[in-house]
Order: sequence, then structure tokens, then C-alpha cells
Amino acid sequence: MKYSTIHLAIFIERSNRFIARCRLIHTGEEIVTHVKNTGRSKELLLPSALVAVNHQPSDKRKTAYDLIAVKKGEMWINIDSQIPNALAAEGILAGDIKLPGLKGTINFLKREYTYERSKFDIYFETDQQEKGFVEVKGMTLENHGIGAFPDAPTLRGLKHVEELRLAQTMGYHSYVLFIVQFPTITAATIHRVMQPALYEAVKMAVADGVQVLAYNCEVDQETITIKGAVPFDLEQAFIDPNL
Repeated sequence: MKYSTIHLAIFIERSNRFIARCRLIHTGEEIVTHVKNTGRSKELLLPSALVAVNHQPSDKRKTAYDLIAVKKGEMWINIDSQIPNALAAEGILAGDIKLPGLKGTINFLKREYTYERSKFDIYFETDQQEKGFVEVKGMTLENHGIGAFPDAPTLRGLKHVEELRLAQTMGYHSYVLFIVQFPTITAATIHRVMQPALYEAVKMAVADGVQVLAYNCEVDQETITIKGAVPFDLEQAFIDPNL
């Protein structure tokens, strides 16, 4: 995935969940940007942080820029919450993302598929009459090489895990896929301190056969690409840099 018109800027402040103020490096102009992630991102969106903004002016928009990436140390972290689903669908179809346990080859994939009370990110079928769901979650929270989800409690995420567990018992192949939106990581996990209920739900889902996968990405200020599978460890300790 490559963004069309990227500019580097200095982060000033986040006015609310959706809006931030930044200063363009090449002109010194102060701009208002749309933050494409409703998570907290407190450890990333710090005053004077180097950020990447995508210039997308339109009469239908309130802002002309999207804030899509932040530099943390030497590493760029993409925070665009719309990117993981697209990367996941393309990666699965291209074979860059493997779904363990399938006997056949995926020959049909549909995004945003409604099942029971949930709308899962991906529904697929194989040439061996297998069917399944993939729920995709972007991961941007990192500390000491460990990635964790979520960075804020998510009732929607909890509901999806519970319904994936139900789908698994009904004969579907069910997966939670974390797209880690940064490159340097040794393991991914659930932030159990942030949301103990999600940790318990994932633990029960895994016991019932739901598989949890994590893939990290190569990221710079204007591109993001699937890199490879990384270990997911539900019991991995994680120290929240914001607590």
C-alpha cells in the first residue's frame, strides 16, 4: 500500500479522537489533520513527534490531510485503521498470509460479511468446500519489542471474538488476524491489563479451535507492506508504556 501525497510534519496536539494539529516541515504551515485511528496512541502522538500526513483535499472533507504514520525512535508505525483489512485480504489471496488448518485453496473471498449478529472482516471458501471467517485487527501499541492489542477497551472486538468462537463450533474455520503496523517485534499478545475480558474470551476461543495469527509489516512514511508471520503468545507479559 502506497499513499499518494505524503508530507512530513511535526505533531503539535490531538484536539480530540479525530483531529490533530501539526506543522508541515517544508513550509512551516500549521495544519489540521484527520487522525485515522480512534485508539489512544498516547505513546506515539507526543509533542514534536515526526509524523507523516497524506494530502487529500476535497470539498466533502473537513480537513485536507490524514495523519497516517508516526516515527517512534528509528521505527515508523502506521496508525491508519483502514489499512489492515485491505492488507489482510490482499495478503491472503496472494498467499503471503497463511491460514493454518485448511486442506484446500481459497477460491472465494468477500470482505465485510454478515454472520449472525456480527459483520466479520473476511469470509472465504476453498476448493475443498471449506468455509471460514477472518476478523482483522490492527496493532499499533508496542513496548520493548512486544506488540499488544488493544490500547483501549473494545466492546466490538470482544463481541467478534465471542462470535468467532460460535462460528468455529458450527463448523467454520475461524481466525483472528493481527496486522502489526510496525516492523520490529518479537511477539504479539493481548493487553490483558487493559481488557481482562478480551484476554479471557480469546483464551476460551483458542481452546475451542479459533486460531490467532499475527503478521508484521515493513513501514515507512509513505508505504506499508506485509512482512511475515510473528509469534502470538497469549501469556506474553506486556508493560504498557502509558500506565
